[in-house]
Amino acid sequence: MNLIKTSALNAIAVIIKMLTLLGINKVLAVYVGPAGYAALGQFQNAVQMITTFASASINTGVTKYTAEHHDDEPKQHAIWRTAGTLALAGSLFFGLLVALFNKPLAAWFLKDSALGGVFVWFSVGLVFFSFNTLLLAVLNGKKEIPRYVAANIAGSLFALIATTLMAMQFGLYGALVALAIYQSLAFFVTLAMCWKLHWFDVHHFIGRIDKASALNLSKYAAMALTSATCVPVSLILVRDHLGITFGWSAAGYWEAIWRLSAAYLMLITTTLSVYYLPRLSELKDKQETWRELSHGYKVIMPVTMAGGLVLYFMRDIVIGLLFTREFAPMRELFAWQMLGDTLKIGGWILAYLVLSKAMYKFYIAAEIIFSFSFVGLTWWLTGLFGMQGVVMAYAINYALYWLIMAIYCTKFLKN
Repeated sequence: MNLIKTSALNAIAVIIKMLTLLGINKVLAVYVGPAGYAALGQFQNAVQMITTFASASINTGVTKYTAEHHDDEPKQHAIWRTAGTLALAGSLFFGLLVALFNKPLAAWFLKDSALGGVFVWFSVGLVFFSFNTLLLAVLNGKKEIPRYVAANIAGSLFALIATTLMAMQFGLYGALVALAIYQSLAFFVTLAMCWKLHWFDVHHFIGRIDKASALNLSKYAAMALTSATCVPVSLILVRDHLGITFGWSAAGYWEAIWRLSAAYLMLITTTLSVYYLPRLSELKDKQETWRELSHGYKVIMPVTMAGGLVLYFMRDIVIGLLFTREFAPMRELFAWQMLGDTLKIGGWILAYLVLSKAMYKFYIAAEIIFSFSFVGLTWWLTGLFGMQGVVMAYAINYALYWLIMAIYCTKFLKN
């Protein structure tokens, strides 16, 4: 399946997910307000870190090696079995830790130990959460795109229904619980979709760990753990800085535009993971790789720039439609944020080449450096330009990221 066909099919899931995210944004804007937005951002970053550690951080590797060994089922089974066993052990261990330390976690991430029950809910479903992402990684690697799309649609609908009902009934606490459990519920839909496929067997996902597979997956574990630590921590530090310096409502404005970016960029980012990671993993010839990357830039970058321009010129309508009047100050953040989004995608296209070829040392170094340069640039530029500084830091950081990725990938392909 080529880039255009994959993008078109994936667009169905993305449009539904975008609509559900925008619906969730509206519900949250009404029921939790700007300050509640900041708390939701903190919790999502906590979930991201914990689930990555719990799942042994190997789902990207599962997609890569499933695609790479498309004609060798025993090797695929060894990868899945190793990944599933590690995910089971990790999710049970971290689920127990989260349940035991729910109040300190709530105090640190949410600034309120009374919200510890949210982490208990999350810990209960952590095993299902981990196996849902594992099955999705296998579907992606097997290029079962229709089922992959359907599973993602199910997850989006669960998120919308759970968040709407829980936020309306219990406010911020309900919204947090919904975010904690919806992917765990989506596991049962994903499992049902895989159950009758000829390659699916429960015994392929639990059993003896294969040393060679574990070694290969460990490279992706190292990359994913680095991302899962550095990126959320940097966002938490930025959010804390904004909250302390400008107030938690201001931090909520930034969280709102960050979520808006994630929503409209979803077609691009999911296409990168669904199409580019398996495709670049398959390619052995460097000329073919060049052509694939070039084609990606010709298709993806114009779409990204067009989306950013439309949002910028319609920002007042977007704020009124998707948020509430309380979020009006976020309009001043749009210009730099949209520029940063375009620069991010430019760098990410090349980052998927780095991922697909398991160039883990460079990837880890880049994640660490650019996660914390974003924090440093934010502290510096907000001191000079106020709230504008955080989105300026975002754009400058991704301009530098794209430049470094371009230099490294060009050198790799030429050599």
